[in-house]
Amino acid sequence: MPWKECSVIDERLQFVARRLAGEPMAELCREFGISRKTGYKIFDRYQECGLEGLSDRSRRPYRYANQLPFQVENYILNVKREHSSWGARKIREKLLRRFTGIPIPAKSTIHAVLDRYGLVERRGRVRRRAQGTVLSPGQRPNELWCTDYKGEFLLGNHRYCYPLTVTDHASRFLLACEALSSTREEYAFAAFERLFRERGLPANIRSDNGVPFASANALFNLSKLVVWWLRLGIGIERIKPVSPQQNGRHERMHLTLKKEATKPPSANFLQQQARFDKFIDIFNNDRPHEALEMKCPAEVYQPSTRPYTGLPDIDCPFHDKTIVVTHCGRICMGNKKINCSQVFAGQAVGIKEVHDGIWLVSFMDYDLGYFDLDARVLEPLENPFGPKLSPM
Repeated sequence: MPWKECSVIDERLQFVARRLAGEPMAELCREFGISRKTGYKIFDRYQECGLEGLSDRSRRPYRYANQLPFQVENYILNVKREHSSWGARKIREKLLRRFTGIPIPAKSTIHAVLDRYGLVERRGRVRRRAQGTVLSPGQRPNELWCTDYKGEFLLGNHRYCYPLTVTDHASRFLLACEALSSTREEYAFAAFERLFRERGLPANIRSDNGVPFASANALFNLSKLVVWWLRLGIGIERIKPVSPQQNGRHERMHLTLKKEATKPPSANFLQQQARFDKFIDIFNNDRPHEALEMKCPAEVYQPSTRPYTGLPDIDCPFHDKTIVVTHCGRICMGNKKINCSQVFAGQAVGIKEVHDGIWLVSFMDYDLGYFDLDARVLEPLENPFGPKLSPM
């Protein structure tokens, strides 16, 4: 078996294909070096979910607007304070007369500056905004899940394994440990969807700032995985860059995982996954935990009462229009295309004209930014999802 040329998906596809061709399960498991329990688990997952999409996703970066010169921003604020009833259109005209030889910002950019300093009167309801870096205590099961990738390590077939792990913060219950061949979003999507179907939905998920939980070049450094969580009504939490202690319980589990399930590493992905499955069983059901008064995590954890039923519809009753973002990350209005962000591709956003020719774009309960049909670029507001995320 040419393991060196295979990824974990390739191995599973080979296994399933040969099983579908009629080869006995016992002989296949013996050849691949896994238990029959693991073999049946792989085959059952194939029958339930079919093939997972393995195509690459675009890496095209999102371009932020340039920061305004200090003098221009000050002038905008001074004009607004002197003429409180003036909007971005009139202020822009004053800028054109006052400054020469420099690019004059678009109406949406001016409106975003005024909004940032609290000089814009919001119409309609007050919108909820995520606040700072506050981390929830997660005192009850499913109030907070923690996720991360344990450091990659080399398998016997010279392929790197990236274990994706998820724990329940309150009960220390190890929800998942998946042996993946990379940190690509496609693999994480499949792993979390299986987990949501088995355990339900948590209130919040805490992660670090690396791929696939964040995207350094996307709007607000979001990723498609995190946008999916938001659609499901899951709150996102971020630890500070280079602060693993803020996810200390999860990191402590990684130490135990490393000692008991990765040294020495297995020969291939299927064998390594079988070891992870055994570790999960022992960690949850047999290993007493001092912080739980020597109870096992399985004695404390209970599945979530929020079932996973797929993505709910997005309703934007307080907006003028609801528009689906194109696959290339744009909002289309007539023959005008406004650059938004590709992480929202396929998602419905609400748009509302808040001033003369200036439109507000919102995703669910989060305001993203402003645009006007002349500049056709989204001017982001202050990050509604917390502080700026940092790449790995």
